[in-house]
Amino acid sequence: MTPPKPHQSEHHRIVLKSAIASRLILFALILLWRSLLSPYDTSAPLNPNCLSSSDSSTPSPPSHPIAWPSIGSAIEGSIVWDGVFFVRIAQCGYEYEQSYAFLPLLPICMTALSRTVFAPLVPIIGHRAVLGLSGYVLSNIAFVFAAVYFYKLSVIILKDPKAALRASILFCFNPASIFYSSIYSESLYSLFAVGGLYHLISGADNIAVLWLAISSSARSNGVLNAGYICFQTMHQAYDAVFLKKRVYLAMQVLIAGALRCIFIFAPFIAFQAYGYYNICLGHFPDETRPWCKARLPLLYNYIQSHYWGVGFLRYFQLKQLPNFLLASPILSLALCSIVHYVKSWPELFFSLGFQASIEEKNSAAVLFSLGPDPRANSPGMLRKSSPEIQQENKNLRWRKMIREDHDAVLEYEASVKPEYLSALVVPFILHLGFMAATAFFVMHVQVSTRFLSASPPLYWFASYLIVSPGTSKRWGYLIWVYSTAYILLGSLLFSNFYPFT
Repeated sequence: MTPPKPHQSEHHRIVLKSAIASRLILFALILLWRSLLSPYDTSAPLNPNCLSSSDSSTPSPPSHPIAWPSIGSAIEGSIVWDGVFFVRIAQCGYEYEQSYAFLPLLPICMTALSRTVFAPLVPIIGHRAVLGLSGYVLSNIAFVFAAVYFYKLSVIILKDPKAALRASILFCFNPASIFYSSIYSESLYSLFAVGGLYHLISGADNIAVLWLAISSSARSNGVLNAGYICFQTMHQAYDAVFLKKRVYLAMQVLIAGALRCIFIFAPFIAFQAYGYYNICLGHFPDETRPWCKARLPLLYNYIQSHYWGVGFLRYFQLKQLPNFLLASPILSLALCSIVHYVKSWPELFFSLGFQASIEEKNSAAVLFSLGPDPRANSPGMLRKSSPEIQQENKNLRWRKMIREDHDAVLEYEASVKPEYLSALVVPFILHLGFMAATAFFVMHVQVSTRFLSASPPLYWFASYLIVSPGTSKRWGYLIWVYSTAYILLGSLLFSNFYPFT
């Protein structure tokens, strides 16, 4: 593999510095607001004993007094909103039914870090404070790596390092930044989701599936990333049947795609089974929870509906108008990005990419085709390559094309339209559309800001708007004002336990 080009190496450093600087700015803002204002809810440091005193995973109380209790209290007092649940789960496991709304990746990582790297700090600041510190460190470090992967993915998709750099800096200072510096799962999810998509577009399918599967153990919407595998499988099966005339190869593609999707769903399904085992089994019929008796007992759906009132149009109430206004900027940006893409390439979007030109498919070959027919390399077809050799050749071919020669391969596309409007963006737009519709019609709409914050098309489109002729100054100003305002507002309200998103 050839080394990165000089300007890309410089861009890597800029993205890395921007990601670190954005986290330091958030940390400084949190300290500032916490020192100036009193938290709305001061119960964060309360830490009742775990329900199961026999739980071997719960450390026993320290035999000696904590050395620096003031530092421990300060860290515990900063644990707010969902962070309280994540720390409690890391400390005591899943005690309550509603705690199963929080997927296990972050608590598992917090527990592991608190028992290894930060274990010496337990007698100094206390176990719960160490868990909180572990959560903060994990979220901030994961965000920095997520920003680097975001740039790598953007370079491949946009074919323009400068546009990729603009989009990455926008991601570093995105409106949901406060959640990426708090004990929330957004950072870990973004790292594995964006990293998985980078590996997918680079041709490393198996690594991509592993990363995307891990993302589904961080947040429930991680299962939607299986849609990218479905998109790839659909087009590769079409290529095998209608272009290469090889039905058997198409069956192999479909089976492999189905197995990869199942693998991405597996962590989420396993967690639902874990909840069913803990809550539903071993109880008398009159003690069984209602969802346990359902034909398809899904704990996550029941929790969202029963405890948080999540459901189709259930949030459409006049009293929720301020929350709709709070979510309106991110939803408007998502809608504009989708509409602009659809209006620019309606035949490409509505055909799900099947009406893409030869040049478009060549530029997005890793998603749209299986590569050159292996039989073409064997005159007279005297012998056939085994499926394993075919797959390996395909992976090597795409990796070489993407990582070494993609600028030359995509020269045609870059010369005829803006980088944002390429065939590779189709599955990203479809994914964003489904996410935005779910956020608006089904979820608590105010969470849209952080729910959509890991969607790459938002930043690609914003980067495109900033340099568009005639609108660059106005749109650039509005986008940065929006991000800055939400960073200031979020760090002020969220860190002091006031509602934000």
